[in-house]
Amino acid sequence: MNFIETLLSEKLKDRNPMLDIFGSDRKVLQIACEDLTNYLKVHWNLVGKEANECELVDRLEEFFNENPSELEEFLNVWTGIWFRKWKERVKLLIGNENSNRWNKITKVLNNAEPLWRKLSNRQEMQEVLTSTLIKNGEICGTSILAENLLKMELGEKNTTHLNGEAQVMSVVNNSLRRARELARSRGPLIYVKIDRNYYNSR
Repeated sequence: MNFIETLLSEKLKDRNPMLDIFGSDRKVLQIACEDLTNYLKVHWNLVGKEANECELVDRLEEFFNENPSELEEFLNVWTGIWFRKWKERVKLLIGNENSNRWNKITKVLNNAEPLWRKLSNRQEMQEVLTSTLIKNGEICGTSILAENLLKMELGEKNTTHLNGEAQVMSVVNNSLRRARELARSRGPLIYVKIDRNYYNSR
């Protein structure tokens, strides 16, 4: 377990002692760590910089050694906001609930997948969107939302390739507009489909 996971696992357990952070709810911890990393990258101006992951962990450890109580307070506040957002933004779909809407979204995302994999600058595109989401107050599921916004834009264009920088910029700009709208919206944005058998086997 890395330094960020260690710090956040305790905070998430404080917020909800029922969470099985190292078992069935491990994904919650992984997404929270990714979101905290993205948040700190934006606020410490590390977006798009080489070796930013290492620098981020170094800064965090230095901050922890110099101001443990201040970091503790920051993590308490951040985790509280993040957990509230998690409850608002993540919805479990059980069985065939909302299957029509789910199927439409899945089809668009699947259409985009081959083109998404071909894009050499997809990491940079995703970082730009993640940064915009965070600057507009969205701190939960930022990488997932950024990637899916870009894929939705690509999938709706229903094309197998992008012709030049102008088309790439169009995809990014349309996705940025959607990201700003999304951050101002209320309600679920991330849907997790669960088979009914999951509950029968527990």
